Amino acid sequence: MRPLLVRLHRWFGLGTAAFLFLAGLTGAVIAWDHELDSALNPSFYDAATPGTPLSPLELANRLEAEDPQAVVSFMPLAVEPGHTFQVRVQPRLDPKTNQPYALDYNQVALDPVTGAIQGRRMWGAPSLARLNLIPFLYQLHYTLFLPTKMGIDFSVWTMGVVGMVWLLDGFIAIVLAFPNFKSWRKSLAFRVKRGGYALTFDLHRSGGVWLWGLLTVIALTSISMNLGSQIVRPVVSVFSTLAPDPFRTVAPGPVLTPEEATQARDRIIANAAEAGRREGITAPPGGLFAVPSLGYYGVGYYAPGADHGDAGLGNPWLIMNARTGQVMARQIPGHGSAGDIFIQMQFPLHSGRIAGLPGRIAISFTGVVIAILSVTGVLIWLKKARARRKPAKQASTVRRERATS
Repeated sequence: MRPLLVRLHRWFGLGTAAFLFLAGLTGAVIAWDHELDSALNPSFYDAATPGTPLSPLELANRLEAEDPQAVVSFMPLAVEPGHTFQVRVQPRLDPKTNQPYALDYNQVALDPVTGAIQGRRMWGAPSLARLNLIPFLYQLHYTLFLPTKMGIDFSVWTMGVVGMVWLLDGFIAIVLAFPNFKSWRKSLAFRVKRGGYALTFDLHRSGGVWLWGLLTVIALTSISMNLGSQIVRPVVSVFSTLAPDPFRTVAPGPVLTPEEATQARDRIIANAAEAGRREGITAPPGGLFAVPSLGYYGVGYYAPGADHGDAGLGNPWLIMNARTGQVMARQIPGHGSAGDIFIQMQFPLHSGRIAGLPGRIAISFTGVVIAILSVTGVLIWLKKARARRKPAKQASTVRRERATS
């Protein structure tokens, strides 16, 4: 049995090494995406003009008036003191062609006092420029910039399958690390003084043992991040009743015209606080996203600057009918069945934010370890492959010598 497990571990590890190396390093960085992005791009994050800020709605309206080809798709509902007002935009449809206008940006930073544009960028563009670096790494971590072809999102399926193989390989690795009860000390030790191959082997085996629990959690949640609706939710639903996913199962309504979308946004914002109170949400309305093509808006509830959900299960969200204001779906952290709460835990666990700052430190450290495990695994395989080839080469030489003698 052990030789089979060794072979499976070898090929599973080699098959996923490059993916996990990239995911580990980028994950270690994006655990601090907001902090790093703001440090690299202060002009995009720091407000230029002191004074009383305009209302979020006024800022959004001014931006759309300045560029009629763009419509705000996400906006904060409060201005964070000292910070720019950052919104996401998408292109409007050209009435002549019924196709989206060509925009070279999808995120804008506005001076909250004057409404002037301080910066624009295409969030997630494949670029190493300072303004684009952190969004690029974030996008690389989750998608590897793989395409969608024939209706198949190859980024989702590739990373999801890698997660499943990694999860299975983790259980194989822990069995191989403890061949018998007497050897448990070796499986936890690092032969630092010996260095070389001995240390490389220990970094791979013992490093994986020490962090096996965290690695298993990250592998499991990576499957949920990519194949949640395809695999994880159906499996969880076998054991627990699940509420419909509010971000995927809302029944589409008629497409909103630009005029209807503007009126709906005003109405949803005006009623957002009361809608939250009716649902038992104590946090203020913090953000609004629009899906005019499906006739609904989503409102997130959090204090200014807390949009990342830096502790616990994240922020509450309500999905509202754009025409009636009726709550169509809800995601309130900590509410629902055991299965609902398990699903809610996936991103907070994967990002470490469920445990606040200590959790993010742990995830960042673990990301570096994942990259080290990938590299050391390949190095171990290369050394053993060379060792296996050497006797074969010697035997071949002996056969040739005998044949010519």
